[in-house]
This record gives sequence, C-alpha cells and structure tokens, in this order.
Amino acid sequence: MPENQARHETPRMPDNSRNTPRLIKKYPNRRLYDTHTSSHLTLADIRQLVVDKIAFQVVDAKSGEDLTRSILLQVILEAESGGEPIFTSDMLMGIIQFYGPYQGVLGSYLDKSIQTVIDIQSQTGAQSSEAWSDFMHQQAPVMQDLMRQYVDQSKALYLNTQNLFGMFGAKPGRKKMAMGNKPIAISCAAGLI
Repeated sequence: MPENQARHETPRMPDNSRNTPRLIKKYPNRRLYDTHTSSHLTLADIRQLVVDKIAFQVVDAKSGEDLTRSILLQVILEAESGGEPIFTSDMLMGIIQFYGPYQGVLGSYLDKSIQTVIDIQSQTGAQSSEAWSDFMHQQAPVMQDLMRQYVDQSKALYLNTQNLFGMFGAKPGRKKMAMGNKPIAISCAAGLI
C-alpha cells in the first residue's frame, strides 16, 4: 500500500479501546495527531471516527483547550461544501437568529430530533447510509408533511402560550366585570381572565 494512502486511512483499534476516548492533539501548523495510533489525521479521518462511533477528544497541543466542537464544525463545513448540503442558506440564517435567548430551546430540539432519527435508523436495521438515504428519499414527502404539521402545531402552541402569559411584548388584556351596578376593570396580569 502506498505511503500516502496509508496515512489517510483511519487506523482500527481493538474493541476495548472504544471505552476511553482517543486523544487527538491539534498543533499550531493545524495538523491533527492521534496519540493512540501515533499518526496524523485529516478531517476525513475525524469524520470516519464519528461514523464508526469511536470516542475522541481534540485538544490544543500547547494549552490543552478542548477543540472537539471546533473540529466537528470544520468536518460539517467540509461535508456541506461538497455534494448535497443538508443546510440551506435560509436554514443557516434561521439558526443564527436563534442564538441568544432561544438557543437552548433550538439546541435541545435539534439534539432530540437528530437522536430520534439515529434511533429509528438503528431500530430499522438500515445496513448502510445508502439504504437509509434511499428509504428517506421515498419517505421524504410524508416526513416533510409530518414535520410541517409538527412545526405548525409547535408554533401555534408557543404563540398561544406567549399570548396567555403576556410574554415578549404581548400586552395582557383588560376585562371588565360587573359587580353590582358598577363595572370594574380587572387587569389580567397573566392574561388568564
């Protein structure tokens, strides 16, 4: 096997090595070094570690700072640049708009949604990403409709809750109730009356 080809393959570790995360060091020259295999890795190698469900942590070689998220974002950027991207420009703008007070909600929602898809994939026994992709393309119209309905219901629930509690600039209503012959104004602090 040629030397440059061997360098780009993700070395396989015995099954007992999956219990402890691999330590991958990132050097100032932007090279990634796997301390388990004593070899340099590419972003494609990192992606393969994720696909193979091999635990790892990327740290700065000098400071020890955890860079795992940063490297995973680079892997996503590389994947989005080639082939068929997952994220549209509108979707990315929507995600950016969620940063701030709503990011916890979106992060939790995306995390649970992705985990659900992973669980379904493992339960259905999809043997390859190609089989899963074929299945999802056949189910796309149904899945999109279900997701649209779910999003519409979630939006309606959110807006109703917002109006109910007078949150985010919605003004609580004022209702008049008659007490005897005199109407009295009751402020609905929570909009419940």
